[in-house]
Amino acid sequence: MISTPPDLKYTQEHEWGRSEGGEVVVGITQYAAQQLGDVVFVELPKPGTTLTAQAPFGVVESVKSVSDLFAPLSGTVTAINENLVSAPEKVNEDPYGAGWMIRIRPADPKQLDQLLTASAYQALLAQSGH
Repeated sequence: MISTPPDLKYTQEHEWGRSEGGEVVVGITQYAAQQLGDVVFVELPKPGTTLTAQAPFGVVESVKSVSDLFAPLSGTVTAINENLVSAPEKVNEDPYGAGWMIRIRPADPKQLDQLLTASAYQALLAQSGH
């Protein structure tokens, strides 16, 4: 069973966002981590980088493939998860916790509300046969 915590918002590209103190923490979903297989490298933007919603912001590489990461909303990167440099496997082990990727100061906090709810994301997975 794929975990989709109800307090998060989701994208169709399998990223999640969680509001925390005026910022949004972003990572990839458990489903995405499982599809990728063992993550061996994560490339993230530098803090201060301006992101555009739906545009690529980084890359995650696994033993099986290389995939772009897509920004769930527009804003400025305030922090990245430095631990993923030496321990990219955290993405597989704990995608909603220690495997987080970036923190964004959103240009418009309301953008987060426009993302998928956990139940809508589960429905998206079900439609695609997962």
